[in-house]
Parts: sequence; structure tokens; C-alpha cells
Amino acid sequence: MTPTIPQGARHCATGWEVWMMGHGPERQPVSVGPKGLDGILRLPPSPVGLVIFAHGAGSSRLSPRNTAVAEALGERGIATLLFDLLTEDEARDRANVFDIGLLGARMAGAVGWARALPDTASLPVGLFGASTGAAAALVAAARAPGDIRAVVSRGGRPDLAGAALADVRAPVLLIVGGADYPVIDLNRQAAGRLTCPHRIEIVPGATHLFEEPGTLDQVVKLAGDWFIAAFAGPEAHA
Repeated sequence: MTPTIPQGARHCATGWEVWMMGHGPERQPVSVGPKGLDGILRLPPSPVGLVIFAHGAGSSRLSPRNTAVAEALGERGIATLLFDLLTEDEARDRANVFDIGLLGARMAGAVGWARALPDTASLPVGLFGASTGAAAALVAAARAPGDIRAVVSRGGRPDLAGAALADVRAPVLLIVGGADYPVIDLNRQAAGRLTCPHRIEIVPGATHLFEEPGTLDQVVKLAGDWFIAAFAGPEAHA
């Protein structure tokens, strides 16, 4: 489905440029995949890549922290897609919320959806996952190793990706809060199962949600640098 274009804007080959020249990168509502999952696509002029977000359990496409990261990535010329991994009915069943296989399939489906959209079809794709969404992103990356250029986890549970970790080929950045002690250990365990290029970055003083002043800014910088390098060429994190 092609995103809704604001009234008065002319859709052109480079992606809503008439609209954006006067308003800057703008978030547009979209329906993702056959389930029509609610999403928000942010497409800056001449994007260098696309990052698809996977939110954690109990969150949604409206996650304030993921939104902050997406807006900052947009300032660096990266298109972003935030979408609900489940329909409202599906989300009422708590088993679905923690079904990493299902969530990973939804992420993979979003990649396919973006590949069919004229404005994003040719862009290199990265995945950004928070909390349980990190596992979903890694499962999706394992299922489509040739389609994903990089993966970033923020306060994630990559361990929940299980056996899929060994099949990930895209470079993986695991960002963890320095005061999020149990999650640090889980990320280190998961890193030990990755065979792709990977790195753990610990943000000093940050707890699980990166609520402390300046900590989310560090996440934005780390993630942006990781994606920009990966979009420039596959050898960047080799």
C-alpha cells in the first residue's frame, strides 16, 4: 500500500519532495502487510537507507523512545518505519506478545512490504529492536540474511532469538545500560552465540529504559553511526 500523501503535495520519484521541502522530514501513517498493521513511515529527502523498528512487549509504534531515535535518524538522512507488530485483537492474547517466532515473521513481512514500496524499494535496510523486539529483529535478520544490512538492539533481549542467533549474517550492535545488570549478562551470552560481526556497547549509568539524562542521546549516536557505516558498504563492520 502506498503511503497517504498530504493534500496538495505532489508525489514524485524522489519521495514527497515537494511536501518535504517546506516541512522537513514528515511522519506519514501507513498500513503494513496483509494484516494492515498500523505504522508510521518517516522519509527524509534522498534517504541513505531504511531502518525498521521492532517495539518491545507492552509497547507500540508510538513508543516515545523509539520515536525519539527515529526522529534523530531522520536528521541523518535515514528513513524509518515504526509499526505495530500485532493487531489489537492479537495483542490481547499475552502469548502473542512473547511469541518471538510470530514477531520475527512480522518483521520479515515488513521488510518485504518496504521492498514493494517505490520510495523504499532500493534502500538498504537495517533493523532496530528494543526489549523483546530485539529478538524479533534478529529472527527476521536470520530468515533473510541477504536483505538486512545491520541490526541494532537497545536494552534488548537478544537471547530470546535462540538458535536463530547463529544464522544472523548482518553486523549486530547490542546497546545496554550500564545499570541494567541482568540484561548485560543476557546480551553477553547472546553475543557468544553470534557468528556475524558484532559489538556490545554499554552506556554508563543507564537503566533499562535509558531514562537518565543524555543516555538516549548516546543510543542515538551509536545506532546512527552503526547504520550509516553499514549502509555505506557491507565491509564496514567486517
